[in-house]
This record gives sequence, structure tokens and C-alpha cells, in this order.
Amino acid sequence: MPTSTFRPTGPREFADRWASSLPPGARVGVDGAVDADTRWYAEHLAQALRDVARPVLLTTWQGFWRPRSLRFEFGRDDPDAYLDGWLDVPGLYREVLEPLAAPTGRWWVPSLYDPDTDRASRARREDVPDDAVLVLAGSFLLTNSLRWGFDAVVHLSTSEAAIRRRVPAEDADRVAGGWQRYLATEDPADAATVVLHCEDPRHPAELLQE
Repeated sequence: MPTSTFRPTGPREFADRWASSLPPGARVGVDGAVDADTRWYAEHLAQALRDVARPVLLTTWQGFWRPRSLRFEFGRDDPDAYLDGWLDVPGLYREVLEPLAAPTGRWWVPSLYDPDTDRASRARREDVPDDAVLVLAGSFLLTNSLRWGFDAVVHLSTSEAAIRRRVPAEDADRVAGGWQRYLATEDPADAATVVLHCEDPRHPAELLQE
């Protein structure tokens, strides 16, 4: 039976090494419970790609949330709604994942929603290079309805205790509850391309399958 071991690494060390393995035009997700961590790792990965002169498209799942009236239909703190109902999955496929799957003539819309104003972001459609790599940071990217839209996903594995330390207290029950259900129903670590144990985002450890 295979055993699991971990290799200590750093955010930029991992990004430099992993970026070199990504093919042109890849659609990459950075999946984690803590939005600050997924954004941070996505930014490291995007910078590693830029440093070797590769075009990058960087965005986050917040730009594809549904309006607040729909997200909070069952209450602001409902963890099931957080997992199942916050992200506009059809919109993300339509405006990002599907057009970036084309071999040529690729385009995308960087966001559909502005969480600060709770209105449409009015971002324009943009033509992009055929070899541009998408890096999208967010939660629940390895649900069965979404995982097929990515060519590779980094999964940040974080304990409930660490999640509660890393998110605002008023959001902790919703985030931790939704994440625990996600782990139980989707097994994202098994579906991910790479798993980083991320109790402290500054000192991750990469899971190695032996």
C-alpha cells in the first residue's frame, strides 16, 4: 500500500519548480479554504510564470460569486449554501474555462461580479494569447461539477483549527463547515494534481506519494 510523505518547501520555491511543468495554455486552480492563502499562492505562481516570460491570466473565485441576495438566501452563515450556492459555476465555465479550452482564438472575461459593490463587474471580454496560463484562486475548485474545467489544481490542505485562526471570526463557522463537508463528499486531495499541507502558508509541505 502506498505511504504518504511530505517534502518541506516554500511558496516561491514550489511555484518556481511547479510552473516549469505547466504546459502552454494550461488552466490552473489553486484550491483552499482560506482566500488569503489561495490568492497568495496564485500570485506566487503567476509571478514565477511571468519571470520566464510566459503570459498569465490571474483571477479569483470572488469575481464569479452570485449576488448577495442569492448567497445569503438561507442565511449568511449557512455552510451548505457556501459550498453549493455561492459560486456561479455556469458563468465561470461560460466566460473563462470553456473559451480557454480552445486551442486557438482564445478569450476570457476576468470577472462577472464585484463583491465590494454587489453588482456586475462589467469587465470586458478580452482576447488572450493561445499559450496564456490561467491561474484561478478559490475554494471548492475540485467539486465534481467544476474539477473538469481545470488542467491542474493545487490543493491547500488546512486543518479546521488553522482555518479558524486564518479567517475572520464572523466567517469561521461558515468557512470551516463548508470546507469539512467538501472534504468529506469530494475528496479533493485525491483529485488534485499537487497537495500542499498548509497549516502555516509561509512553510508548506508538499505531499509525495511513494
